[in-house]
Amino acid sequence: MLSESQHTAEPVWETRPDNTGALQGMRVVDLSRVLAGPLCTQMLADHGADVIKIEPPFGDETRPLGPPFDAQGKSAYFNAINRGKRTLALNLNTPEDQQVVLQLLEEADVLVENFLPGTMEKWGLGYEQTLARHFPRLVYCSITGFGDDGPCGGQPGYDAVLQAMCGLMSINGSPHTGPTRIGIPIVDHLTAYTAMNGIIMALLHRQRSGQGQYIEATLYDTALSLLVPHASNWMLSGKTPQLLGSAHPNIAPYDSFQASDGAVFLGILNDAQFARFSRSMGHPELADDPRVASNAKRLEHRDALRTEIEALFARREKIELCQQLMNEGIPAGPINTVPEALEHAHTRHRNMWVQRPGYQGLGLPIRLRASPGKPGSNPPGFDQHAYLKEHLPSPEATIRKD
Repeated sequence: MLSESQHTAEPVWETRPDNTGALQGMRVVDLSRVLAGPLCTQMLADHGADVIKIEPPFGDETRPLGPPFDAQGKSAYFNAINRGKRTLALNLNTPEDQQVVLQLLEEADVLVENFLPGTMEKWGLGYEQTLARHFPRLVYCSITGFGDDGPCGGQPGYDAVLQAMCGLMSINGSPHTGPTRIGIPIVDHLTAYTAMNGIIMALLHRQRSGQGQYIEATLYDTALSLLVPHASNWMLSGKTPQLLGSAHPNIAPYDSFQASDGAVFLGILNDAQFARFSRSMGHPELADDPRVASNAKRLEHRDALRTEIEALFARREKIELCQQLMNEGIPAGPINTVPEALEHAHTRHRNMWVQRPGYQGLGLPIRLRASPGKPGSNPPGFDQHAYLKEHLPSPEATIRKD
Protein backbone atom coordinates (compact mmCIF):
# COMPACT_ATOMS: atom_id res chain seq x y z
CA MET A 1 0.00 0.00 0.00
CA LEU A 2 1.40 3.41 -0.95
CA SER A 3 2.20 5.93 1.74
CA GLU A 4 0.60 9.33 1.30
CA SER A 5 3.94 10.84 0.24
CA GLN A 6 4.02 8.35 -2.67
CA HIS A 7 0.70 9.47 -4.18
CA THR A 8 2.54 11.45 -6.83
CA ALA A 9 -0.16 11.07 -9.49
CA GLU A 10 -3.06 12.29 -7.35
CA PRO A 11 -4.49 15.70 -8.33
CA VAL A 12 -5.03 18.33 -5.69
CA TRP A 13 -8.80 18.46 -6.18
CA GLU A 14 -10.72 15.20 -6.04
CA THR A 15 -13.05 13.85 -8.71
CA ARG A 16 -15.35 11.21 -7.24
CA PRO A 17 -17.49 9.39 -9.84
CA ASP A 18 -19.67 7.89 -7.09
CA ASN A 19 -20.50 11.30 -5.68
CA THR A 20 -24.21 12.06 -6.10
CA GLY A 21 -24.36 15.15 -3.88
CA ALA A 22 -25.88 18.37 -5.17
CA LEU A 23 -22.55 20.17 -4.70
CA GLN A 24 -20.36 17.69 -6.57
CA GLY A 25 -17.54 19.45 -8.35
CA MET A 26 -17.55 22.42 -5.95
CA ARG A 27 -14.11 23.14 -4.48
CA VAL A 28 -13.77 24.76 -1.07
CA VAL A 29 -10.73 26.14 0.72
CA ASP A 30 -11.62 26.07 4.41
CA LEU A 31 -9.55 28.42 6.56
CA SER A 32 -12.05 28.31 9.42
CA ARG A 33 -11.73 26.74 12.83
CA VAL A 34 -13.67 26.02 16.03
CA LEU A 35 -17.39 25.61 15.21
CA ALA A 36 -19.44 27.84 12.88
CA GLY A 37 -17.05 27.73 9.91
CA PRO A 38 -16.12 24.04 10.18
CA LEU A 39 -19.77 23.02 10.57
CA CYS A 40 -20.65 25.05 7.47
CA THR A 41 -17.91 23.38 5.41
CA GLN A 42 -18.77 19.91 6.77
CA MET A 43 -22.32 20.38 5.49
CA LEU A 44 -20.92 21.41 2.12
CA ALA A 45 -18.73 18.29 2.12
CA ASP A 46 -21.65 16.04 3.06
CA HIS A 47 -23.41 17.24 -0.07
CA GLY A 48 -20.52 16.59 -2.39
CA ALA A 49 -18.11 19.52 -2.18
CA ASP A 50 -14.37 18.82 -2.09
CA VAL A 51 -13.14 20.62 1.03
CA ILE A 52 -9.48 21.21 1.85
CA LYS A 53 -9.14 22.36 5.44
CA ILE A 54 -6.17 24.57 6.31
CA GLU A 55 -5.07 24.38 9.96
CA PRO A 56 -2.42 26.41 11.78
CA PRO A 57 0.77 24.65 12.90
CA PHE A 58 -0.79 23.88 16.29
CA GLY A 59 -4.00 22.50 14.73
CA ASP A 60 -7.63 23.51 14.97
CA GLU A 61 -8.43 24.68 18.50
CA THR A 62 -11.06 21.96 18.88
CA ARG A 63 -8.60 19.07 18.40
CA PRO A 64 -7.57 19.04 22.09
CA LEU A 65 -11.03 19.94 23.51
CA GLY A 66 -11.66 16.74 25.44
CA PRO A 67 -11.95 14.19 26.78
CA PRO A 68 -13.41 12.21 25.17
CA PHE A 69 -10.88 11.43 22.42
CA ASP A 70 -10.99 8.74 19.75
CA ALA A 71 -8.34 6.07 19.23
CA GLN A 72 -6.30 8.46 17.06
CA GLY A 73 -6.35 11.19 19.71
CA LYS A 74 -8.90 13.46 18.00
CA SER A 75 -11.49 15.03 20.28
CA ALA A 76 -15.17 14.21 19.91
CA TYR A 77 -15.73 17.95 19.41
CA PHE A 78 -13.36 18.08 16.41
CA ASN A 79 -14.84 14.90 14.93
CA ALA A 80 -18.36 16.30 15.14
CA ILE A 81 -17.70 19.07 12.59
CA ASN A 82 -14.78 18.01 10.36
CA ARG A 83 -15.72 14.86 8.48
CA GLY A 84 -15.46 14.70 4.72
CA LYS A 85 -12.41 17.01 4.53
CA ARG A 86 -8.75 16.75 3.70
CA THR A 87 -6.34 18.85 5.71
CA LEU A 88 -3.05 20.70 5.42
CA ALA A 89 -1.13 22.48 8.18
CA LEU A 90 0.08 25.91 7.09
CA ASN A 91 1.62 28.87 8.87
CA LEU A 92 -0.13 31.78 7.19
CA ASN A 93 2.27 34.24 8.78
CA THR A 94 4.86 33.07 6.23
CA PRO A 95 4.92 34.11 2.55
CA GLU A 96 5.57 30.53 1.47
CA ASP A 97 2.37 29.21 3.04
CA GLN A 98 0.36 32.25 1.96
CA GLN A 99 1.44 31.28 -1.56
CA VAL A 100 0.03 27.77 -1.02
CA VAL A 101 -3.40 29.28 -0.33
CA LEU A 102 -3.17 31.33 -3.53
CA GLN A 103 -2.24 28.21 -5.48
CA LEU A 104 -5.25 26.35 -4.07
CA LEU A 105 -7.53 29.25 -4.99
CA GLU A 106 -6.61 29.00 -8.66
CA GLU A 107 -9.11 26.16 -9.01
CA ALA A 108 -11.34 26.80 -5.99
CA ASP A 109 -14.95 28.02 -6.00
CA VAL A 110 -15.33 29.02 -2.37
CA LEU A 111 -13.16 30.27 0.49
CA VAL A 112 -14.48 30.22 4.07
CA GLU A 113 -12.65 31.95 6.93
CA ASN A 114 -13.55 33.11 10.41
CA PHE A 115 -10.56 35.16 11.51
CA LEU A 116 -10.81 38.48 13.28
CA PRO A 117 -11.45 41.27 10.75
CA GLY A 118 -8.20 42.50 9.25
CA THR A 119 -6.33 39.20 9.64
CA MET A 120 -6.58 38.17 5.99
CA GLU A 121 -5.52 41.68 4.93
CA LYS A 122 -2.49 41.44 7.22
CA TRP A 123 -1.47 38.33 5.29
CA GLY A 124 -2.07 39.96 1.92
CA LEU A 125 -5.07 37.69 1.33
CA GLY A 126 -7.91 40.18 1.77
CA TYR A 127 -10.87 39.95 -0.57
CA GLU A 128 -10.88 43.51 -1.93
CA GLN A 129 -7.12 43.84 -1.47
CA THR A 130 -6.09 40.81 -3.54
CA LEU A 131 -8.51 37.98 -4.11
CA ALA A 132 -11.43 39.70 -5.86
CA ARG A 133 -9.17 41.04 -8.63
CA HIS A 134 -7.25 37.85 -9.25
CA PHE A 135 -10.10 35.37 -8.65
CA PRO A 136 -13.26 37.18 -9.85
CA ARG A 137 -15.38 34.01 -9.69
CA LEU A 138 -14.43 33.27 -6.10
CA VAL A 139 -17.21 33.16 -3.49
CA TYR A 140 -15.58 34.44 -0.29
CA CYS A 141 -17.42 33.84 3.00
CA SER A 142 -16.28 35.66 6.13
CA ILE A 143 -17.71 34.55 9.48
CA THR A 144 -17.07 36.91 12.40
CA GLY A 145 -18.51 37.82 15.76
CA PHE A 146 -19.66 41.36 14.96
CA GLY A 147 -18.51 42.30 11.46
CA ASP A 148 -15.63 44.65 10.72
CA ASP A 149 -17.25 48.01 11.52
CA GLY A 150 -19.68 49.64 13.95
CA PRO A 151 -19.36 50.02 17.74
CA CYS A 152 -18.42 46.36 18.20
CA GLY A 153 -16.72 45.82 14.84
CA GLY A 154 -13.60 43.69 14.97
CA GLN A 155 -14.22 42.36 18.46
CA PRO A 156 -13.95 38.62 19.16
CA GLY A 157 -17.21 36.69 19.34
CA TYR A 158 -18.01 33.46 21.15
CA ASP A 159 -21.38 31.73 21.19
CA ALA A 160 -22.21 32.20 24.87
CA VAL A 161 -21.07 35.83 24.84
CA LEU A 162 -23.46 36.51 21.95
CA GLN A 163 -26.24 34.64 23.75
CA ALA A 164 -25.72 37.03 26.65
CA MET A 165 -25.38 40.24 24.63
CA CYS A 166 -28.29 39.58 22.25
CA GLY A 167 -30.91 38.75 24.87
CA LEU A 168 -31.09 34.98 24.42
CA MET A 169 -30.02 34.21 27.99
CA SER A 170 -32.55 36.70 29.34
CA ILE A 171 -35.41 34.54 28.01
CA ASN A 172 -33.84 31.15 28.77
CA GLY A 173 -34.20 29.78 32.27
CA SER A 174 -36.70 30.26 35.05
CA PRO A 175 -37.04 32.80 37.87
CA HIS A 176 -35.37 30.14 40.04
CA THR A 177 -32.32 29.59 37.80
CA GLY A 178 -31.98 33.11 36.47
CA PRO A 179 -30.75 33.80 32.91
CA THR A 180 -29.14 30.63 31.55
CA ARG A 181 -27.01 29.74 28.55
CA ILE A 182 -28.89 27.62 26.04
CA GLY A 183 -27.36 24.17 26.39
CA ILE A 184 -26.01 23.95 22.83
CA PRO A 185 -23.92 26.52 20.93
CA ILE A 186 -27.04 27.56 19.07
CA VAL A 187 -25.63 30.84 17.72
CA ASP A 188 -22.64 29.07 16.18
CA HIS A 189 -24.92 26.39 14.73
CA LEU A 190 -27.32 28.81 13.09
CA THR A 191 -24.43 30.97 11.84
CA ALA A 192 -23.08 27.86 10.07
CA TYR A 193 -26.41 27.43 8.29
CA THR A 194 -26.59 31.17 7.55
CA ALA A 195 -23.13 31.05 5.97
CA MET A 196 -23.97 27.93 3.97
CA ASN A 197 -27.16 29.54 2.64
CA GLY A 198 -25.19 32.64 1.67
CA ILE A 199 -22.65 30.50 -0.19
CA ILE A 200 -25.36 28.65 -2.12
CA MET A 201 -27.09 31.93 -3.05
CA ALA A 202 -23.78 33.44 -4.18
CA LEU A 203 -23.06 30.39 -6.34
CA LEU A 204 -26.49 30.76 -7.97
CA HIS A 205 -25.76 34.44 -8.59
CA ARG A 206 -22.39 33.49 -10.11
CA GLN A 207 -24.13 31.03 -12.42
CA ARG A 208 -26.15 33.94 -13.84
CA SER A 209 -23.55 36.70 -13.72
CA GLY A 210 -20.20 34.92 -13.88
CA GLN A 211 -19.06 36.88 -10.83
CA GLY A 212 -18.21 35.75 -7.32
CA GLN A 213 -18.80 37.95 -4.30
CA TYR A 214 -18.10 38.60 -0.63
CA ILE A 215 -20.46 37.09 1.97
CA GLU A 216 -20.59 38.21 5.57
CA ALA A 217 -22.17 36.09 8.31
CA THR A 218 -21.93 37.37 11.89
CA LEU A 219 -22.79 35.73 15.17
CA TYR A 220 -24.32 39.02 16.34
CA ASP A 221 -26.86 39.27 13.52
CA THR A 222 -27.63 35.57 13.78
CA ALA A 223 -28.25 35.73 17.52
CA LEU A 224 -30.64 38.67 17.13
CA SER A 225 -32.49 36.81 14.38
CA LEU A 226 -33.32 34.08 16.92
CA LEU A 227 -35.47 36.46 19.00
CA VAL A 228 -38.76 35.27 17.51
CA PRO A 229 -41.35 36.05 18.86
CA HIS A 230 -39.79 37.83 21.81
CA ALA A 231 -38.48 40.83 19.87
CA SER A 232 -41.77 41.42 18.06
CA ASN A 233 -43.69 40.96 21.32
CA TRP A 234 -41.62 43.73 22.89
CA MET A 235 -41.86 45.96 19.81
CA LEU A 236 -45.65 45.80 19.93
CA SER A 237 -46.31 45.75 23.68
CA GLY A 238 -43.33 47.54 25.23
CA LYS A 239 -43.16 44.77 27.85
CA THR A 240 -39.72 43.23 28.43
CA PRO A 241 -39.84 39.45 27.88
CA GLN A 242 -39.45 37.47 31.09
CA LEU A 243 -38.03 34.10 32.10
CA LEU A 244 -40.71 31.44 31.61
CA GLY A 245 -38.77 28.21 31.98
CA SER A 246 -40.01 25.85 29.27
CA ALA A 247 -43.22 27.81 28.69
CA HIS A 248 -44.08 29.89 25.62
CA PRO A 249 -44.85 33.63 25.90
CA ASN A 250 -47.74 33.46 23.41
CA ILE A 251 -49.20 29.95 23.69
CA ALA A 252 -50.64 27.78 26.48
CA PRO A 253 -50.40 24.96 27.29
CA TYR A 254 -46.99 24.84 25.62
CA ASP A 255 -44.71 23.66 28.40
CA SER A 256 -43.21 20.69 30.23
CA PHE A 257 -45.39 18.77 32.68
CA GLN A 258 -44.60 16.00 35.14
CA ALA A 259 -45.93 12.48 34.52
CA SER A 260 -45.55 9.60 36.97
CA ASP A 261 -42.10 8.56 35.69
CA GLY A 262 -40.66 11.74 34.21
CA ALA A 263 -41.37 14.93 32.34
CA VAL A 264 -43.14 15.37 29.02
CA PHE A 265 -43.55 18.38 26.76
CA LEU A 266 -47.08 19.22 25.66
CA GLY A 267 -47.50 21.60 22.74
CA ILE A 268 -51.06 22.73 22.05
CA LEU A 269 -51.36 25.49 19.48
CA ASN A 270 -55.10 26.06 19.03
CA ASP A 271 -58.53 25.57 20.55
CA ALA A 272 -59.34 22.47 18.45
CA GLN A 273 -56.22 20.72 19.76
CA PHE A 274 -57.13 21.71 23.32
CA ALA A 275 -60.61 20.23 22.90
CA ARG A 276 -59.11 16.98 21.56
CA PHE A 277 -56.67 16.93 24.46
CA SER A 278 -59.50 17.33 26.97
CA ARG A 279 -61.46 14.47 25.41
CA SER A 280 -58.37 12.27 25.20
CA MET A 281 -57.72 12.75 28.89
CA GLY A 282 -61.32 11.81 29.75
CA HIS A 283 -62.37 15.32 30.77
CA PRO A 284 -64.14 16.92 27.79
CA GLU A 285 -65.67 19.50 30.10
CA LEU A 286 -62.27 21.11 30.56
CA ALA A 287 -62.45 22.63 27.08
CA ASP A 288 -65.72 24.35 28.03
CA ASP A 289 -64.32 26.00 31.16
CA PRO A 290 -64.50 29.76 30.41
CA ARG A 291 -61.13 30.26 32.10
CA VAL A 292 -59.37 28.19 29.41
CA ALA A 293 -61.77 28.33 26.46
CA SER A 294 -59.34 30.34 24.28
CA ASN A 295 -55.59 30.68 24.01
CA ALA A 296 -55.70 34.19 25.48
CA LYS A 297 -57.65 32.86 28.48
CA ARG A 298 -55.30 29.91 28.85
CA LEU A 299 -52.36 32.30 28.99
CA GLU A 300 -54.16 34.40 31.59
CA HIS A 301 -54.82 31.33 33.76
CA ARG A 302 -51.59 29.52 32.97
CA ASP A 303 -50.85 28.47 36.58
CA ALA A 304 -54.32 27.05 37.23
CA LEU A 305 -54.18 25.14 33.94
CA ARG A 306 -50.81 23.65 34.89
CA THR A 307 -52.29 22.32 38.11
CA GLU A 308 -55.16 20.70 36.19
CA ILE A 309 -52.88 19.08 33.61
CA GLU A 310 -50.36 17.71 36.10
CA ALA A 311 -53.21 16.17 38.08
CA LEU A 312 -54.30 14.38 34.88
CA PHE A 313 -50.72 13.25 34.17
CA ALA A 314 -49.82 12.17 37.70
CA ARG A 315 -50.77 8.51 37.26
CA ARG A 316 -49.68 8.14 33.63
CA GLU A 317 -46.30 6.91 32.35
CA LYS A 318 -44.66 9.32 29.94
CA ILE A 319 -44.09 7.03 26.93
CA GLU A 320 -47.61 5.59 26.87
CA LEU A 321 -49.15 9.01 27.53
CA CYS A 322 -47.25 10.73 24.73
CA GLN A 323 -47.99 7.93 22.26
CA GLN A 324 -51.71 8.20 23.00
CA LEU A 325 -51.72 11.96 22.55
CA MET A 326 -49.64 11.89 19.35
CA ASN A 327 -51.94 9.22 17.87
CA GLU A 328 -54.79 11.67 18.35
CA GLY A 329 -52.95 14.57 16.71
CA ILE A 330 -51.90 16.28 19.94
CA PRO A 331 -48.16 17.14 19.91
CA ALA A 332 -46.45 15.64 22.97
CA GLY A 333 -43.10 14.05 23.62
CA PRO A 334 -41.10 12.65 26.52
CA ILE A 335 -38.16 14.77 27.61
CA ASN A 336 -35.41 12.36 26.63
CA THR A 337 -31.76 12.29 27.56
CA VAL A 338 -29.22 12.50 24.72
CA PRO A 339 -28.71 8.68 24.75
CA GLU A 340 -32.47 8.13 24.74
CA ALA A 341 -32.85 10.45 21.75
CA LEU A 342 -30.04 8.78 19.78
CA GLU A 343 -31.24 5.27 20.60
CA HIS A 344 -34.83 6.01 19.57
CA ALA A 345 -36.06 3.78 16.75
CA HIS A 346 -36.97 6.79 14.61
CA THR A 347 -33.41 8.14 14.89
CA ARG A 348 -32.15 4.93 13.32
CA HIS A 349 -34.92 4.95 10.73
CA ARG A 350 -33.88 8.47 9.67
CA ASN A 351 -30.16 7.48 9.58
CA MET A 352 -29.38 10.30 11.97
CA TRP A 353 -26.82 8.28 13.94
CA VAL A 354 -23.85 7.48 11.70
CA GLN A 355 -21.91 4.44 12.93
CA ARG A 356 -18.98 2.96 11.02
CA PRO A 357 -15.44 1.78 11.79
CA GLY A 358 -13.45 4.55 13.46
CA TYR A 359 -16.28 7.10 13.47
CA GLN A 360 -19.65 7.97 14.95
CA GLY A 361 -21.54 11.17 14.23
CA LEU A 362 -24.87 12.76 13.47
CA GLY A 363 -26.55 12.29 10.12
CA LEU A 364 -27.58 14.78 7.46
CA PRO A 365 -30.57 16.98 8.36
CA ILE A 366 -31.04 18.08 4.72
CA ARG A 367 -32.42 15.41 2.37
CA LEU A 368 -32.41 15.78 -1.43
CA ARG A 369 -34.00 12.90 -3.28
CA ALA A 370 -32.56 13.54 -6.74
CA SER A 371 -29.06 14.41 -5.54
CA PRO A 372 -28.63 12.90 -2.09
CA GLY A 373 -25.63 13.68 0.04
CA LYS A 374 -23.95 11.28 2.43
CA PRO A 375 -21.78 11.57 5.52
CA GLY A 376 -18.25 12.39 4.39
CA SER A 377 -15.09 10.44 5.11
CA ASN A 378 -13.78 10.11 8.66
CA PRO A 379 -12.36 13.33 10.14
CA PRO A 380 -8.72 13.77 9.13
CA GLY A 381 -5.67 13.52 11.30
CA PHE A 382 -3.55 16.63 11.73
CA ASP A 383 -1.79 17.55 8.45
CA GLN A 384 -2.88 14.18 7.06
CA HIS A 385 -2.85 15.38 3.46
CA ALA A 386 0.41 17.33 3.46
CA TYR A 387 1.40 15.51 0.25
CA LEU A 388 -1.11 17.69 -1.66
CA LYS A 389 1.42 20.52 -1.62
CA GLU A 390 3.58 18.45 -4.01
CA HIS A 391 0.86 18.65 -6.67
CA LEU A 392 0.09 22.35 -6.60
CA PRO A 393 0.86 24.50 -9.67
CA SER A 394 4.39 25.86 -9.62
CA PRO A 395 4.74 29.14 -7.71
CA GLU A 396 5.78 30.91 -10.90
CA ALA A 397 2.34 30.18 -12.39
CA THR A 398 0.41 31.74 -9.53
CA ILE A 399 -0.51 35.33 -8.90
CA ARG A 400 1.56 37.54 -6.69
CA LYS A 401 0.05 39.61 -3.90
CA ASP A 402 0.03 43.35 -4.51
